[in-house]
Amino acid sequence: MAKIRVLVVDDHAIVRDGIYALLGLMADIELVGEASNGREALEKVEKLSPDVVLMDVAMPLMDGLEATRRICKQFPGTKVIALTQYDDHEFVFPMFEAGARGFICKTAASSELVTAIRAVYRGDSYLSPSVARIFVEGYQHRLDLMKEQDPYRQLTDREREILKLLAEGYTTKEIARMLVLSPKTVDRHKTNLMAKLDIHNRADLIRYAIRKGIITVS
Repeated sequence: MAKIRVLVVDDHAIVRDGIYALLGLMADIELVGEASNGREALEKVEKLSPDVVLMDVAMPLMDGLEATRRICKQFPGTKVIALTQYDDHEFVFPMFEAGARGFICKTAASSELVTAIRAVYRGDSYLSPSVARIFVEGYQHRLDLMKEQDPYRQLTDREREILKLLAEGYTTKEIARMLVLSPKTVDRHKTNLMAKLDIHNRADLIRYAIRKGIITVS
C-alpha cells in the first residue's frame, strides 16, 4: 500500500524534529523532507511532490499563508494542513481561503495530527475542535448579518399579515373587512411595506412572497 508522503515546514528545528519523531512511527506515513520557510517549502514541493504539507503560518522570508496560496495554485495535487499555535480568525480564515485543507493547533494531541494527515490525504478536510468552533461562530455571525439586512425583518406584524393577504390575491376592501380595519389604513400599511421591501407592484409582491415562502403555489 502506498504511503502518505509528508513534507514538514516550520522555522523551528525542534518542532520539525518532534513531528519527525512522531510520524516516523506511523507505518502508512513517509516523511520525504522538511523546510524552514515558505520559499524553501515551494522548492521542496516541486522537487519531492509530497501528498501533504504540514505548514507553519508564521515564518521568515515567506510566511505560510503565501506559501500555501502558491502551492495550492501551482501543485494542486499537494494538500496543505496549517500547523500553528494561533487559532483565531486572523489566521484561520485566510489559510483556508489560500487553499489549506486542514488546520491543526500545535497544542493538539499527537494522534490528532495523524488523523488530520490521513483525512486530508483521503480528500476530506480536518479542523481542530477550537478551529471548528471559530468556523461555527463565523457562520453564525454571517447568518446574523444576513438577518439584520433582510428588509422583511423591518416589517411590523400587521404589515406582514397584509403582505400575505395581498399576495394571496385579496383586495384592499376584502383585507379591511377581514382585519376590521378601514381601507385607508390598509392602504397605508400596503404603502409602507412596499417601500420597505422596495417593491412597486402586485406582481413583484407575489413573486417576493413566493420566494420567501410566505405563500405557496400549488
